[in-house]
Amino acid sequence: MTRPYVYVTRKLPDEHLESLREHAEVECWEKADEPVPRNILLEKAAGADALLTMLSDQVDTELLEQAPNLKAAANLAVGFDNIDVDACSRYGVVVCNTPDVLTEATADLGFALLMASARRMTEAEQYIKDDKWTQWGPYMFAGADVYGASLGIIGMGRIGEAVAARASGFRMKVSYNTRTRRKQAENELGVTYQDKETLLKESDFVMLTAPLTPETKHMIGRNELALMKPEAHLINIGRGPLVDEQALYEALKNKELAGAGLDVFEEEPIRASHPLLELPQVTALPHIGSATTSTRNEMIRLAARNIAGVLSGEGALTQVNGAETQ
Repeated sequence: MTRPYVYVTRKLPDEHLESLREHAEVECWEKADEPVPRNILLEKAAGADALLTMLSDQVDTELLEQAPNLKAAANLAVGFDNIDVDACSRYGVVVCNTPDVLTEATADLGFALLMASARRMTEAEQYIKDDKWTQWGPYMFAGADVYGASLGIIGMGRIGEAVAARASGFRMKVSYNTRTRRKQAENELGVTYQDKETLLKESDFVMLTAPLTPETKHMIGRNELALMKPEAHLINIGRGPLVDEQALYEALKNKELAGAGLDVFEEEPIRASHPLLELPQVTALPHIGSATTSTRNEMIRLAARNIAGVLSGEGALTQVNGAETQ
């Protein structure tokens, strides 16, 4: 009997794909740091029983129409906006993600971005590297206090709650806004629910941890930025399109906002010529929220176990949609 065929869209360590190789023939794209070209992805998907995908890989109707045997698409991320989930459900393809295992690493990164933006760390580092540090001044690179400041979190899921837990150690006053009110988080973490307008007006730091959906695209635009304090900082570790980047650029350039810490962008990878990168008050990272070695290893193992579960008939551990295995 022919074993199922699984295509992995990046070169990943074999030791973390063991559970998958027990159930299927596994082929990986030859490069670890470059996305598989679209034409090759379509070619491999045509004969695949499952795909292990990255955020850069689009799983859409075009692909599904050419992949009659496809049973699972396991995304190596907690987000899955690169996958047309509704279309997968229609084609009977199980969509999986990797939640939970990346929560703490991403929250660490989010709080690091907040600190870096508040204290102008990357700006100050570049000052040294450019050999401009010739004297000291009492207000040289003076930034914002974090201890005791107010933090507003938009998107109070697992990562948002983990950020709130870290903020408690800095005695920050934490408020949140999300689609569904989280009473348990309010009781356990001491956070306060606010409508989005109030949160934006009152917060010293606003952190975005929301998923990207049609409703959340550009949820922070010109009007929302105008509500924020001139001394406030915007931190985005959710998805780039949550923010209207042109509006953010204008707010920062006009000093209507003190700073921004961004791990995600509307178009990735972002290029060095992007206007936001011209601004010294922007701290920019290349989408590395969950990038610790142990976290990435566990994400790979979870994605592999999800596919193995679908192919064996036992079911996925973290299934996104309601599709049944064909």
